[in-house]
Amino acid sequence: MPASDSLLPQGLLGGDALPLYTQVAGRLLDDISANGAKPGDRLPSERTLAGRYGVSRVTMRSALNELAERNIIESSPARGWFLAAGSVHAVTAPRDPAGPAGSRTVQGFADYAEQHGFSIRAEVLYSRVRAATVQESERLRVGPGADLFEMRRLRFLDDLVVVLEHNRLPLGLCPPLAHTDFSRHSLFATLRRADPPQLPRVADYSVEARQPSEEERTLLDITDATPVLVATQLAFNQDSQPLELTVAIYRGDRYHFRASITG
Repeated sequence: MPASDSLLPQGLLGGDALPLYTQVAGRLLDDISANGAKPGDRLPSERTLAGRYGVSRVTMRSALNELAERNIIESSPARGWFLAAGSVHAVTAPRDPAGPAGSRTVQGFADYAEQHGFSIRAEVLYSRVRAATVQESERLRVGPGADLFEMRRLRFLDDLVVVLEHNRLPLGLCPPLAHTDFSRHSLFATLRRADPPQLPRVADYSVEARQPSEEERTLLDITDATPVLVATQLAFNQDSQPLELTVAIYRGDRYHFRASITG
């Protein structure tokens, strides 16, 4: 099954639950992507980066080391940090999906269901427009207090509940989000119909396993020791603008994660 077609809020897997250096690593990766960095480009010094993100140099170095372990950046003795040669796929927007072979885009839940012949339905628990928090404004690169579309819903394949999603998107990128019935319509299809179209082209995606909360057990119809897989996704549009922040909580027995890894 693909990355979900929406990104759940960090309220379910909060950014505050992540180590500070991991949060800083994510912000730095966002900035690398937004600035269109290329393999071999040199990063600012550790001191400069620590000042930019308001953390100690020890925390900044831990963040850099985390990105280095993911082969996104690499260090050169006495020269500093550079974007690694093998990381271009992770930080640049893929080509148009209608373009040459090998082009990629982020596949949504509904796209996956249609491709594989599953019936799909959704139960919207709530949807609303509210002001972005400071943390959300940093992740989505909008002003604090900017209009944010937020939705929480259950997704079903062949009438089996698969995932609980919490999505957050900048409303300014797609105003129709506020009045679309997402129990019947696809989030990604709505984004593609926006003016101008919003095309999810690349996403930062992480998955962790844990035991479900009591609420999650009830909503996901879990009656045994089945764990949940929590997928956090930050998707970017064709202009490398953060488009969607989602935390998706999957039943562990109904989710399969597959990825292609390049060197």
